[in-house]
Amino acid sequence: MAKYIFVTGGVVSSLGKGIAASSIGCLLESRGLRVSLQKFDPYLNVDPGTLSPFQHGEVFVTDDGAETDLDLGHYERFTHARLTQANNVTSGRIYEQIISRERRGDYLGKTVQVIPHVTNEIKAAIKRVSTDVDVVIVEIGGTVGDIESLPFLEAIRQMRHELGRDNSVFVHVTLVPWIAAAQELKTKPTQHSVKELRAIGIQPDMLLCRSERFLPKDVKEKIALFCDVDAEAVITARDVKSVYEVPLVFAGESVDEIILRRLKLDSGPRELARWSEMLDRMQNPVDEVSIGLVGKYVEYEDSYKSLKEALLHGGLAHQLKVDIHWIEAEGVTAANAAATLELYDGILVPGGFGKRGIDGMVEAIRYAREHKLPYFGICLGMQTMVIEYARNVCGLDRADSTEFDPATPHRVIFKLRELKGVDELGGTMRLGAWPCVLADGSLAQRAYGEREISERHRHRYEFNREYEESLIAAGLKITGETPDQTYVEICEIADHPWYLGCQFHPEFKSKPLEPHPLFRAFIGAAHENRRKRLTQRREAFEDVREYSRGD
Repeated sequence: MAKYIFVTGGVVSSLGKGIAASSIGCLLESRGLRVSLQKFDPYLNVDPGTLSPFQHGEVFVTDDGAETDLDLGHYERFTHARLTQANNVTSGRIYEQIISRERRGDYLGKTVQVIPHVTNEIKAAIKRVSTDVDVVIVEIGGTVGDIESLPFLEAIRQMRHELGRDNSVFVHVTLVPWIAAAQELKTKPTQHSVKELRAIGIQPDMLLCRSERFLPKDVKEKIALFCDVDAEAVITARDVKSVYEVPLVFAGESVDEIILRRLKLDSGPRELARWSEMLDRMQNPVDEVSIGLVGKYVEYEDSYKSLKEALLHGGLAHQLKVDIHWIEAEGVTAANAAATLELYDGILVPGGFGKRGIDGMVEAIRYAREHKLPYFGICLGMQTMVIEYARNVCGLDRADSTEFDPATPHRVIFKLRELKGVDELGGTMRLGAWPCVLADGSLAQRAYGEREISERHRHRYEFNREYEESLIAAGLKITGETPDQTYVEICEIADHPWYLGCQFHPEFKSKPLEPHPLFRAFIGAAHENRRKRLTQRREAFEDVREYSRGD
């Protein structure tokens, strides 16, 4: 039978419950245990697929096509857990299921209530992800005290009652702020948060105290006394430069050992050698690369969370520091493209929806193509790459996507054929893992080292193969497509150091210990471009100096 770790948060939001849950999972996996992770979100949206990236950050996609919270990206990057739709459940989905059953008469005329019907549905959702694993880590979104979180907290309280204390652990993430004026760490916010949690029947077994600095022994003992938690289970979750340091910080505080004792679980010794080696490579780069990311949602970096991490992983593969420069697409024009982009070693255009910023993306892509600057286009970045090529190389005036210009005379990108006539936005995209066959000798095939791959998608529009002949005749190469040759997945061009667009989202499958092949190849090409530019600059400087000596 699986055992459970329930992670809650208090005081304020954004304390890093997802990273905490992921790091605990990483530590337990390092001891040979099989883990699964689950996120409950208390909002009434059925899933985050229709939420604004500015409000909720990126939408992470699993192999089965689930549109999920970005925390599932953390779970996959830190562990080997295989996540599905069942691993992210919202209040909206819970209530949708209950109302559907009520309308069918499944409740046999009973009054449908939060207790027991909603809490039973939540408990059933937890049990669905509990097969074939040793430990399930369940993160409750929101902050203790929020009205919308109450059904989830009540459900996990009931689970503790049903499972017993040896089969469940409550971990509460809280805040211990440093007040500079008083030169003190203040424990009162944590005391109030735990009081709120205990008022609804949950006594935390462990406190992960977010803080700018280590908690001294006397502070830990004070928190332990007022919160009725063992002093050893009051953990300093201090701020770190990289989230990938957190498992080692937790290991130093014996988080995994405490949890294993409380769950009465036997395991092997902790094995974090590869993780430590990865961190050493990250903290001691041999060089750096500068990447210009031209996007629509750059004001809120969490909109591109997996992308940011995948670029970091690509740098790790070469022991390079990756400097990401966030460029608002609307600000790029034909007049300023050179001045905006000339200092970068590579350009990346990510995914997105809607017309805003498209012209800036096209200008950035044109600059990268004409100046032999390594270019990586993802989803919308591939579509705008095709649009740019059709307009500026093939001479197809006003070539566009029907998403941006329904009246375009050259619809080189158009709506997925299955979705014509479908107007609802939620869950109506090409989602999840699809197979792809790569062309021999292509940049993509050399990066992957194999012919057949599987990648995750999230889009409504696709390459229009009616224009395939014209584009190929002008030099565009289709180097990846579905096995039935229906969908174009990857485009490249010849006579360019590295220029590739893919319809899928490779960032969703990148991990720090397993950098994605395309990001590894892109960062490698960007670094080679940097070395060439610096060599040319150095040689030009030497020429000027020799000329000056000659005078």
